[in-house]
Amino acid sequence: MSNELPTKVSEVLTRDEIRELVTPTDHEGTLSVALTWTIIMGTLWIVGTWTNTWTIGMALVVLGGRHLALAILMHEASHRSLFKSRTLNDVIGKWLCAAPSWQQLHKYREHHLAHHAHTGTDNDPDLCLVEPFPTSWASLFRKFARDLTGLTAIKRIIGLLLMDMGFVTYTASGNARRIDQTGRSKRDILRMGLQNTGPVVLTNLALYGLLSTMGIGWTWWIWFAAYMTTFSLILRIRAIAEHACTDETDNQFLNTRSTRANWLARLTVAPHHVNYHLEHHLLMTVPHYRLPRMQQLLREKGVYEHAHWADGYWQVLKQVIRDQDQTPQPA
Repeated sequence: MSNELPTKVSEVLTRDEIRELVTPTDHEGTLSVALTWTIIMGTLWIVGTWTNTWTIGMALVVLGGRHLALAILMHEASHRSLFKSRTLNDVIGKWLCAAPSWQQLHKYREHHLAHHAHTGTDNDPDLCLVEPFPTSWASLFRKFARDLTGLTAIKRIIGLLLMDMGFVTYTASGNARRIDQTGRSKRDILRMGLQNTGPVVLTNLALYGLLSTMGIGWTWWIWFAAYMTTFSLILRIRAIAEHACTDETDNQFLNTRSTRANWLARLTVAPHHVNYHLEHHLLMTVPHYRLPRMQQLLREKGVYEHAHWADGYWQVLKQVIRDQDQTPQPA
């Protein structure tokens, strides 16, 4: 590749390479969903069978990562790239990926496509996730403390309830806006709330029922505890890695970062190849199971001489910390 910075992926990859990359398959999508739920059920079975401090601690870490894994599979379904079948993307994406972790596939799809259309610009709906960076270690650790003590999750749940009942606009990040309630009755609010929260309640009742038939129904609370604690921390680190402290430009070779993920990262902050985020933004309909191949092609063509790349998530965190002689940024 020449030293001139490309502006679109078609300048780097051939038409045949792109066609190969963007073709999903139903069996690979099915394997992705099955693997995630196997890990979830296996983790809860381990806790229910050998209950002690170590297994509970392990479960909180693993299940926090599996909440993110379901969110990533929902994200794939929002692009209709998890399955070849449009129906499977919508049905499995809603009921087995989005709802168990209190997500809404169709509303997320609209929000997320706007993020792709305006990445790194003032119109990016996810800009608020990276605006606090760079920051200080003290500020970052305060954010992590709020995550692990459940304060972030409480704020998230309040926001979800307000969105589900139609009091504020939907967002997957922040900056929700109040909706005028003129003409809305209490029945309208209740109906909308039940419609939006119904899948969340039903899927979690189904999970509790399945665990109960195994004699470990109480472990559902471990699943919930992970949602309230480690999931928030993992979600934050993932968001930081993707766009924080990249270039303020609409060139997606420069406004997005990919990160190397070891086995622990893949179990927690980087499930289903979400660490290949630059590749995803360059071709957003590439299924996650094709992203490693896409990165190989881009590396062979010298793309990473220009792009943002981190050799692990610890390196990312060091990149988003300002010099100590600057004024610390409030949490």
